[in-house]
Amino acid sequence: MIHQRLATTTDAGIPAASDEFSLTVGPGGPTVLHDHYVVQKIQHFNRERVPERVVHAKGSGAYGFFEVTEDVTGWTKAAFLSEVGKRTPVFVRFSTVAGELGSPDTNRDPRGFAIKMYTEDGNFDLVCNNTPVFFVRDASKFQDFIHSQKRMPDTGLRDNNMQWDFWTLSPESAHQVTILMSDRGTPRTYRHMNGYSSHTYSWMNAAGERFWVKYHFKTVQGVQNLTDAEAKALAGEDPDVHRRDLRDAIASGHAPEWRLEMQIMPFAEAADYRFNPFDLTKVWPHEDYPPITIGRMILDRNPANYFAEVEQAAFDPSNLVPGTGLSPDKMLMGRIFSYHDTHLHRIGTNYQQLPVNAPKAPVRSYNKDGPMTYRHAGSQPVYAPNSYGGPVADPELASELGWGVEAAEIGRYAYDKHAADDDFAQPRALYRDVMTDTDREHLITNIVSHVNAGVHPDVQARVIEYWANVHHDLGAHVSKQLNGG
Repeated sequence: MIHQRLATTTDAGIPAASDEFSLTVGPGGPTVLHDHYVVQKIQHFNRERVPERVVHAKGSGAYGFFEVTEDVTGWTKAAFLSEVGKRTPVFVRFSTVAGELGSPDTNRDPRGFAIKMYTEDGNFDLVCNNTPVFFVRDASKFQDFIHSQKRMPDTGLRDNNMQWDFWTLSPESAHQVTILMSDRGTPRTYRHMNGYSSHTYSWMNAAGERFWVKYHFKTVQGVQNLTDAEAKALAGEDPDVHRRDLRDAIASGHAPEWRLEMQIMPFAEAADYRFNPFDLTKVWPHEDYPPITIGRMILDRNPANYFAEVEQAAFDPSNLVPGTGLSPDKMLMGRIFSYHDTHLHRIGTNYQQLPVNAPKAPVRSYNKDGPMTYRHAGSQPVYAPNSYGGPVADPELASELGWGVEAAEIGRYAYDKHAADDDFAQPRALYRDVMTDTDREHLITNIVSHVNAGVHPDVQARVIEYWANVHHDLGAHVSKQLNGG
């Protein structure tokens, strides 16, 4: 079949004279500067990449919808959750955390699970991971943690010693590292893993009652993981295996699905709960707050252009619609600043005007101009207050959620200690009560393999102590295998 060929144009829509030959002075002479078509092709090529994400650089994405399946109006007045059967368009980006753009999908790493819901009240973003906890609980340590997972500044090489040095000096990391070193650190596909808000958020209903909540997106396909050997083999065979799997599954009509389960805590119960419920390194036990299924999310459409829709997709936990809010989680407070700031640097001042990031709801803002401005208010005033019909903020409509803070001096504080704030108690329960014998065997093998890859002897001694604090049997097995037993 012969396709009708359309004429090449410049980016201004002007027909181009040639796709192959530059303007030169004769067949052997120099290229002339006024060959603007070639010059502009070169200039655009030199600028066609944006800075790589510092974290979550390697990712994949898809479109779909979220559907409410249960009545939740007793807990929240969020419009997109207002009635059973209501559907909201979504875009989801899955990613690794520490790896660069070209890194293998199957590296041992947490996975990002970022969700953008295009609601009638504006975009609602959830920046989730595939684990319900994190390595640190204060934003002051986040940058140091990420640096420890990256590359050595002198050699540019990955270094496991940095990771274990940081982890063993940060006991709060034990819960997440236990998960990471298990087979859950190498999920089989993006379709076969859960997504967790990890952070505590808040909801408010129409009566003004407030609740603390956690979001859990549970894969309907079932959780499946790779062994360490399988993950390493796939890294060499197909470093884009997760990206390929997601795209192929959707293209072949096998749309992946997740059900949304919520843990909901009455607002007042946080004050005297047995540990700090806003501590990102801990989960809420299900026996205390059983998960409640409220909806489902299906991804059924692939992006048409990876760069425009996946690489330029930008998520921000401050994108909270009425009926939803934050919590006193110190890591979450840091992320509220960090996400928007990094998008301004990486994509540009008007990144929220890009189609993948633009809300479906009307935008009435006094922000103006800046690079790549597309949306504007015409003759409307660009300042507030004004006398000429510009928008007016409505605190009742926005209904920001807050919480009380006791009178205190400004200072640098750890979370107030509760009776059950032991950093090793929950990973101990995970190892002892949740993992199977096979899970425990793989955990030990994965730890030893990782530590044997360049971790200094003095740090290895701390590694053994670290795991002994989680469980004495675990520490003994790690010690035995590291010492050639």
